[in-house]
Formats: sequence, C-alpha cells, structure tokens
Amino acid sequence: MNPPWSEQPRHQLTSLADVVVNRRSFIERMACLGLMTGMPALAAEPRLPWKTAVGLNGFASGERKYGRTHSLRNVLSFIRETGFDGVELVQGWRVGDYPDPDQNLARVEEMMETYKESGLRVFSVQTGAGGAFAPEKETRQQWKEEMRRNLRFARAMGCDCIGMWPGGGLRGQSMDEAIRHVSESFKEIGDMAGELGILAAFEIEPPFVFNTEQHLERILDQADHPNLKTIYDPSHFDLMNGSQGLPHEMLKRIGVERIGYVHLTDTDGTLRDGGTSKHLACGDGHANIPASLEMLRQGGFEGWIMIDAWEIPDPYDACRMGLHHIQKAMQG
Repeated sequence: MNPPWSEQPRHQLTSLADVVVNRRSFIERMACLGLMTGMPALAAEPRLPWKTAVGLNGFASGERKYGRTHSLRNVLSFIRETGFDGVELVQGWRVGDYPDPDQNLARVEEMMETYKESGLRVFSVQTGAGGAFAPEKETRQQWKEEMRRNLRFARAMGCDCIGMWPGGGLRGQSMDEAIRHVSESFKEIGDMAGELGILAAFEIEPPFVFNTEQHLERILDQADHPNLKTIYDPSHFDLMNGSQGLPHEMLKRIGVERIGYVHLTDTDGTLRDGGTSKHLACGDGHANIPASLEMLRQGGFEGWIMIDAWEIPDPYDACRMGLHHIQKAMQG
C-alpha cells in the first residue's frame, strides 16, 4: 500500500540525506565483510551549508482552512523520507501545548521520543509575541515569563532556535511606543536565549502592526542583541518590497547576517483571502527564489531553511518543490 503522500511529484527528487545514508551503509557492510582492508579512504562527504526542515504550521493551517486531516505519523514519515533534517513545531497541533519542563518533564520526554523515532530534529518552536509590546508593563512581564518557559521547553527539545510572531493591535500606543516596547522585550529574550544557547528570531507580516521594512530595521537596531535576529520569509519581504517578485532586494538591505533562519515559500505578491501574504510552492509564484538562496549563500548563512506551506492546499507538494530549489542552490 502506497503512503498517502505518494502522488506523482512534479520533480523526481533525490534526497541528499539518502545519498549519505546509502554511502555509509555500503561502507559499513563492506567493512563487516572484511572487504575494506587495504582500500584507500574515501573522501568525506562535503559539508552542506544549510539544514532543512518543514514547518508543521503548513499542515495545521491546511486542516483548519481546507478541512483535510493529516496524521502526525504520516507527516513525519513523509518529511524524513523526502530528505529533510528537522521540523518546526506549532503550538497545539497534534501533541498539545508546549509543556513546562520544570513541571512536566515526562511530557517533554514523551514529545521528544515522538520526533526521535521519526529521525528528525525539532529545530525550533513557534510562539506568539503580542504581549511583547503590550502597553502595560505587567502584561509585558507576564509574556516574558511565558517566553522563559517556552525557551526552557525549546532547550529541553534540543532546539537551535525559537520563533516569535508579534501580532496584535497598538492598544492605545503610538507606533514609536510600540516599537520601543517590543524592542526592549526582545532584547531581554535575547539575553534569556543566549544563556540557553538558543537563537531567538522574530517575523513581521503585512497584516501585523509592524509591517514595513523600516519597522523591521528599527526593532533590530533598538533591540541590538547577538541572540536576536529576524526570519526571512520571501512572501512577507516581497509585499514589504512592493510586490515585485524581488524579495531578495529587501534581504540585501536588511543584511543576511541579521537572519536567524528562513521560512522558504513563493508568493504572487498578494494576501490570501485577506489574511497574510499568500504562500505558494516554490516555482508557482513570481518571487525569484534562486536569487534569494544565492544571496543567502553569498552572505554566509549557515542556519536552518524551513519550508513554510502556510495555507497551501497541498503541503506535501510544497515541501518537495522547496527542497528541489534548495538542492539546486546547494549544487550551485
């Protein structure tokens, strides 16, 4: 019986992970048979510049929008067999809310086992950040304590990163006040993240209060912390750059060195049904995805690139197409 993701893909991809595994398996089997004696050592596999992942938000949002149910076991099997290295968790989908490791370590270990069995790393967890710029100091402090727990959870799960999305209204503040509050809060999160060896990254989107290139630069400049960076999502950068299909232009102005990790997606430069930037499988929109990947390469980016299939009707296809573009860039 074929797995549920076995529809004919648009590109027949060869998993880089499978190539490495098959080569290592061959060497191990030859060694077991005593056939490696006297053979010259084979060159080590080339170091790949990026680690690849899939965001579970794509499957969660598709269920909500299109009524399609996805089994977590099948999704994780697909992600691993397609050749990805890890996943980014989304709050509440399939495994419930993020537990506090100090209060429920057994639940954390149970969640870790789920992903360990799949052969995938949890590289990041998504979190809300509306409280980061609340006008009330007490509300901002409550959010920071919640983030402290989320950071401990991310550390317990072995994450390299944690993602933050500052949605919500101004709530009576001026834009200057809101940017000052979110920057101060994010700077403190940078301190917390640094103590745990985690990189904190945030993303702004067209529907958010913070939704321009200037807003992004001001937050980064005012927070000014080595453990706080932003997330590069071509769909959002495209809309903030005038919907010209050239999100890499804004990426260049922001600076690759300020990118924590990547949410890779294509776009047509519009909003989906009045929501956030329309996400499309790489190659289905007007964004110059190869130019973005080349700029990341030239800029020395060596972090995680996650396929973001937010509200894409076929997230499996979006994952395949995204990995196809990443593999081509790696060979470039």
